[in-house]
Amino acid sequence: MILKKWRSKQIQRYLTLELSTSFQSDDKQPVFTVYNPFKHDMDYCRLAYLNEKLEQIYKKNLELPKINVHAFRHTHASLMPVAGASIKDVQARLSHTDIQTTMNIYTHMTDEAKEKTAEMFQKYMTF
Repeated sequence: MILKKWRSKQIQRYLTLELSTSFQSDDKQPVFTVYNPFKHDMDYCRLAYLNEKLEQIYKKNLELPKINVHAFRHTHASLMPVAGASIKDVQARLSHTDIQTTMNIYTHMTDEAKEKTAEMFQKYMTF
C-alpha cells in the first residue's frame, strides 16, 4: 500500500516537472530514482547513492545504528517467514533464480518462527 502511494507520488512529480520517463507506465518502476540533467529525465540511482543518503541521515542522527541498504534487504527477507511468507515467496521477492540460495540463507528464520510458535502454543496450553 505504501509503495503504491509512493509510486503515484513519483509519477505526479515526473508530470509536474514535465519529465517523460519509461517508468510511468512500467510495473517495474524503481522505488528510488534521481533526476538526470543530461537526459532531462528521471533515472536509476547509482548503486552507492542510497548508502550515501543513509550516511547523511546517520550524521544527523548519531543515536541510530548504522545499517547499510543490503542489511535492510536482509532484514526484510528475514522477517518475511516470521510474518508467514513461504520460502517460495521470499525467493520471488528477492529475485533469486535458485530456491536453494534462498533456503541456504533464510531457512533458519523459518525454523526460528516454528520454534517460537511452538513455545507460544505451549505457554497458552499451560494453565
